[in-house]
Amino acid sequence: MTVEPARSVPSLSVPAPRSTAEPPAAGRPAAEPSPPGGRAAWVAWSIGVSVYFLAVIHRTSLGMAGLDAAERFGIGASALSTFSILQVLVYAAMQVPVGLLVDRFGPRRVLLLGVLLLSAGQLAFAFSSAFAPALASRAVLGCGDAMTFISVLRIAARWFPAARNPFVAQLTGLVGMGGNLVTTVVLAQALHREGWTPTFAAIALLGVAVFALVALFLKDAPGQEAPVRPAEHRERPKVRSQVLDCWREPGTRLGLWIHFTTQFPGNAFGLLWGLPYLVEAQGMTRAEAGGLLTLLVLSNMSCGFVFGRVLSRTARARMPIVLGVVAATGFGWALVLAWPGGHPPTWLLVGIILVMGSNGPASLVGLDYARARNPVERLGTASGIVNMGGFIGTMITLFGIGVLLDALSPAGAGTYSADAFRWAFCWLYVPLAAGTVMVLRLRRKVAAAV
Repeated sequence: MTVEPARSVPSLSVPAPRSTAEPPAAGRPAAEPSPPGGRAAWVAWSIGVSVYFLAVIHRTSLGMAGLDAAERFGIGASALSTFSILQVLVYAAMQVPVGLLVDRFGPRRVLLLGVLLLSAGQLAFAFSSAFAPALASRAVLGCGDAMTFISVLRIAARWFPAARNPFVAQLTGLVGMGGNLVTTVVLAQALHREGWTPTFAAIALLGVAVFALVALFLKDAPGQEAPVRPAEHRERPKVRSQVLDCWREPGTRLGLWIHFTTQFPGNAFGLLWGLPYLVEAQGMTRAEAGGLLTLLVLSNMSCGFVFGRVLSRTARARMPIVLGVVAATGFGWALVLAWPGGHPPTWLLVGIILVMGSNGPASLVGLDYARARNPVERLGTASGIVNMGGFIGTMITLFGIGVLLDALSPAGAGTYSADAFRWAFCWLYVPLAAGTVMVLRLRRKVAAAV
C-alpha cells in the first residue's frame, strides 16, 4: 500500500497567499502568473493522475502476492523483502533525477517514459520463474513508478492556482489509493482464480491504454498547442548547483524528514508485511486479511481528503498534523506489540490500520514545506528530494523486519510465529525515533529562517 500513497499536501506552484503559506525565502524570483484552473485544468490533471493510479497498482501488486512469491521462487523472508526493498531503493534513487527531468523536459514526456517502464517491468515479472530475473523486473518497475507522482504534481502546479494546489495534491494521493484498493480487492482474487502469469500480464497491458491517453491528449501547461519544455526560454542552471540550492533550503530538508518519518509504517505494512502478519501471526484467512488491508486504503483516502481541505485553508495545521500522526502511530503500535500473547483483539488491529491510513497524507505535508521555500523553476527537483524520504524509511523497515523474522524463525516462510512478528515489528521504532528527532530539530531552523 504505499503508497508512492497516496499521499499528499504539497503545492507545486507559486507560493500561496501570506494568509495560508509561509513567506517566500529571501532572494526568490518573482512568481509566475497564477494559472486560471477550471474545467480544462481538471481534464489535464485527470489524464496525468491516471498514470499515477496505474503506478500504484503496479507498486502494491506484490503486497497481495507475497506468500505466492515466496512459494513460486522458493525464498524466505529476507529474500522476499528484497523485492520491495529494491523496488523502493530504485524509486528513491530516481527522485532527484526525475525532478530534474520534469523541470527541464516537462511532465508529459516523463509520464510517457514512466508508463513504458512500468509495463515492461510488470510484464517481465509475470513471466519470471526464478528469483534473479524477477528481482530485475521489480527494479525496472520501480524506475517507472518514480516518474509518476512528481510529474502529476507538476501538472497541478501548471494548471491550478496556488490556493488550490494542496487540495488537488491530496486528491492525487486519494486517486493513488484507489489504485491500492484495486490491488487489495481484485488482485488477490485474480491470483487465486487465474494464476500468477495471467494476472500480472493483464496488469502490464493496462499501460497501453494509459500511454495512448497521455500521448494524445495531455498538455504540460495551459495554452499549449503542443508540449514544450517548461524551461526552454530561460537559462538552465547546472544540475549540481540546482540540487545544492534545493538542499540548502531548510524547508527542503524538513520536508524530507517529515516524509521519512510519517510514511514508512503504513508503506511497509501495505507493500509487503501486512498480509503475512495478519495471516501467519494472527491466524486470519486471506479474505479476512484482505478486508483489513482495504480499511488501510479507505482510511488513507479519507485522511487525504480531510487533510487537503484543512491545509487549503491554513498552513498552520502542517506541523500539528505531522506530529499528531507520528504520536498516534507510535502509540498504536505500542499497544499492539505489548498485547499479551502477541494476539491483539480485532478492534485493536482495526484501530492501528486506520491510524496507518493517515501516514501517506501526513507524509506529503513535507512537499508543502519544500514548495513554500523553493522557486518554481526548481520545484521538481525539490519535490524529488523530499519524496525520497518516506521510501528510504520504507526500505530500512522492510529489510529490518525481514532480517529479524529470519533470525527468529530459521525454518523460513510458514513458520513465523506471533512472537517472531511482534519482535520484528519493534524495528519500526528505530526509524520512527530518528525521524522525529530530525523533524523537531529542523522545525526550529525553518522557523528561524522565516
